[in-house]
Amino acid sequence: MTQLSKTPLYDLHLELGGKLVPFAGYEMPVQFPLGVKKEHEHTRQACGLFDVSHMGQVLIHGPTPAEALETLVSADIVGLPAGMQRYALFTAEEGGILDDLMVVNAGEHLYLVVNAACKEQDISHLRTGLGSDYRVEVVDRGLLALQGPAAASVMQRLCPAACELVFMQHGRYEIDGIAVWISRSGYTGEDGFEMSVAAEQAEALARLLLAEEEVEAIGLGARDSLRLEAGLCLYGHDIDTTTTPVEAGLIWAIGKPRRRGGERPAGFPGADLILHQVEAKDHTRKRVGLLGEGRAPVREGAELFSADDVKIGVVTSGGFGPSVGRPVAMGYVAIDQAEAGTQVFAEVRGKRLPMTVSKMPFVTPGYHRG
Repeated sequence: MTQLSKTPLYDLHLELGGKLVPFAGYEMPVQFPLGVKKEHEHTRQACGLFDVSHMGQVLIHGPTPAEALETLVSADIVGLPAGMQRYALFTAEEGGILDDLMVVNAGEHLYLVVNAACKEQDISHLRTGLGSDYRVEVVDRGLLALQGPAAASVMQRLCPAACELVFMQHGRYEIDGIAVWISRSGYTGEDGFEMSVAAEQAEALARLLLAEEEVEAIGLGARDSLRLEAGLCLYGHDIDTTTTPVEAGLIWAIGKPRRRGGERPAGFPGADLILHQVEAKDHTRKRVGLLGEGRAPVREGAELFSADDVKIGVVTSGGFGPSVGRPVAMGYVAIDQAEAGTQVFAEVRGKRLPMTVSKMPFVTPGYHRG
């Protein structure tokens, strides 16, 4: 049996009464004594603190790291200003998605945050793809996410300068003498800050944040329901090597300079197929939001049927949305069933439950755009 890794906040999770479960090779808290539903609601109403230290944090050093990374991702990295962060996709030669990640232009180097489950393969992919002129440095750091409408008020007391950041902006600061890399971003649909900190100082930073009255520790359970309401993909579920960025509704992650007629068209794995789908719009399925009726959640794997009983797709993420007050899900359906307002039916334990194709996100985003 593989030994599970521990984040720098492992002991603190135990102290706080966290219920630990295996997740992406780590022992992670799925919930705290508050419980998943109340943790979700507290984040939407006030402020939650998440341990995301299981994510991979990587620095890319070399002569022209932005140009080099563009050979592996579809995003515009060359045009990313210093101090800004951008969502990107590692694509495969067949057009599928190998992983999604965040890329920060940190000046002399790039700073990447990749998914925990894909961490080892992503690092290998970078080292092979970028070549010997580039050094891929894996950094041993904690990663904490402070999320919710009260996040800025908390940060104003602890690090006022960080409150000047706008959505997807990044800076380097100190909180009570602790050096912290802070990005104004997150995975909940709320305003918030993601904070990278040396592993040995992560617990001290977490305790400072938890000492603020608005802040509660939040586990993986609420993190999942929050990101689902925000319409955000989970790699390995809503996107994977069998889905293209176009099918996944992530055309915006293909930078305009990387498209046909742009300054640096293509040049990334799978570009021919992906850019053909962008232009021809001839893909046969699409990721959509789904709103259920009543209280019964529709989970991942439920098959979807049209009103005339034809199988049209599958749910890739689903549950009850506490903030929405009804079941929410996302999944892939045939293009002719993808228009908002279309009624479809999910098969759950032999019953067909009605769902309505919906635009995402399901909640109004609270991102601070300045």
